[in-house]
Amino acid sequence: MRRFVALSTLFATVFLTSLGVEAQQASDYRIGPRDLLQIKVLQVPDLDTEQRVSEDGTVSLPIIGEVPVAGYTQRQLIDELQRLLEKDYVEQATVTVDLLEARSRPISILGAVSRPGDLEFSGQWTLLEAVAAAGGLAEGHGDSINVLRRAENGLTDQITIRVRDLLGRADPTVNLPLYAGDLINVDREVEAQIYFLGEVANPGALDIPSTARPTLLSAIAQVGGLTDRASPRIQIRRRTAGGGQQEIEVHYKRVLGGQEPDPELLPGDIIYVKESFF
Repeated sequence: MRRFVALSTLFATVFLTSLGVEAQQASDYRIGPRDLLQIKVLQVPDLDTEQRVSEDGTVSLPIIGEVPVAGYTQRQLIDELQRLLEKDYVEQATVTVDLLEARSRPISILGAVSRPGDLEFSGQWTLLEAVAAAGGLAEGHGDSINVLRRAENGLTDQITIRVRDLLGRADPTVNLPLYAGDLINVDREVEAQIYFLGEVANPGALDIPSTARPTLLSAIAQVGGLTDRASPRIQIRRRTAGGGQQEIEVHYKRVLGGQEPDPELLPGDIIYVKESFF
């Protein structure tokens, strides 16, 4: 016998709000343990409930009791809740389900941030909000933030954002919307080297951050300058992407006097300062 005849005109839809419907439809999200759901029967507030999915993937609903929900997509949840309500209680059932917290597939942030780990989030977050929630970038961070996203078909995409674009230039086009299950990895700064040979005060390797781009004059200053015997013609030897070697000749005095541009150096460059014979 149907228990709620008065509900025979009850309408319901199941609406699952996931994270970022622009790039990931709510129907793609599968509910899991620890997710927080808000379930409402529109015309019967007494049936409304806010439930966290248990570790075994169930929620306890008024009247119906324990209902397994883990693994359901939006469409599957619509069908199941309608079936359960219409089986014994109502002629036509409609329920609203909002995903308040996605704990089963959290956004995780690793690398050079102050508080790495899983982020407690609800609604739609952006990359900038996630970095802020992790306490901001840590000292020694690199210049790249990688967002790894796994699709339902198992394929993984990686999107790389430059820190200077996100924070320095505040470019809104790189402030990505984030979705459940995204993994953010903030690169750490690594040491690179530029090598000095010949007539400099302190020949050898000069350690620089991998994200730094020192100029020739600043690098020469860091190794103590040129010796009195140094030729004004300096060679920059650089390995090309194809494995070859490029040689760039620079006239030190002209650069110092502003007559030539001060060239930017790259990690791995070899600066060779010959001895002057005149």
